[in-house]
Amino acid sequence: MTTSLGGYSVVMPEGHVIHRLAARLSAVFGGDAVSVDSPQGLFSVEASRLDGATLMGAEAVGKHLFIEFDVPDPRWIHIHLGLIGRLRIEHQSPVRGQIRLRISDGETEALLSGPQWCRSVTTAQRDDVISSSGPDPLREDADPDRGFDRVTRSGKTIAALLMDQRIAAGVGNIFRAEVLFRHRLRPSTPGREIDRRTWQIIWDDLVQIMRSGFLTGRIDTVRDEHLPEAQGRAARRDRHGGEVYVYRRAGQECLVCGSTVRSAVLEGRNMYWCPRCQRRKRAVGPSTGAATVTATQPARFTPSGVHS
Repeated sequence: MTTSLGGYSVVMPEGHVIHRLAARLSAVFGGDAVSVDSPQGLFSVEASRLDGATLMGAEAVGKHLFIEFDVPDPRWIHIHLGLIGRLRIEHQSPVRGQIRLRISDGETEALLSGPQWCRSVTTAQRDDVISSSGPDPLREDADPDRGFDRVTRSGKTIAALLMDQRIAAGVGNIFRAEVLFRHRLRPSTPGREIDRRTWQIIWDDLVQIMRSGFLTGRIDTVRDEHLPEAQGRAARRDRHGGEVYVYRRAGQECLVCGSTVRSAVLEGRNMYWCPRCQRRKRAVGPSTGAATVTATQPARFTPSGVHS
């Protein structure tokens, strides 16, 4: 199966990006016999077993990407992009750079470079990764209670715990900062002080905003009343795209209260929050749903990239 698709690359992706990659790999190559090789040479032995086989499809859990082939085990390629990995899906052209893995149907190719790992695994090994990962808000089989069990036993801050892939697989720095702000939760609250209802509200909102990110290819967490056109302010300009409340806005005014957004390093990552808005230990009211995705932010794939 071949569809028109431009290049796609990402650095430090959050889970919605990996799910988008899985969906695109399935759409472009699913059900087709493909050539598989390793121009760089580091995956040549594994690639030779898969060369010419039918690519059955791809799936994601958290930040793990799995690609299945119609061969005896090991039948899966397991990819983790890590901090510098990139996966581009583009029209076939001469190889550029150090390509660990190339999958091609003769017209379109997927090019992997710089991953944390790219390895051939059995179905049992793939199942082990999925079972050891925390619940993924973008998977239908996710059980948020598994995450809550770890949260409620921990004295670590909820901000740190949300980055633990055993608690909420696929959540990264942007989603954790934004979901805490959206429910006015104090990032320093210990996990053991998060009640079941608050966790469910956090989880439900992660499902909504991550699903929005999956559909549009950008992270938008700002509600209608705080959008640039509603507040008469300039749109955000950042390589991550999207309108957000606190992420990478340290030193700027909070869009809700006007206080200065702060940042601090927490377990090696920058954490962003508003000290005035985020004072609660418990979420108030029902989950308020996803950020608005308007008609100007459609889910579509363009010649210049995976999203418009």
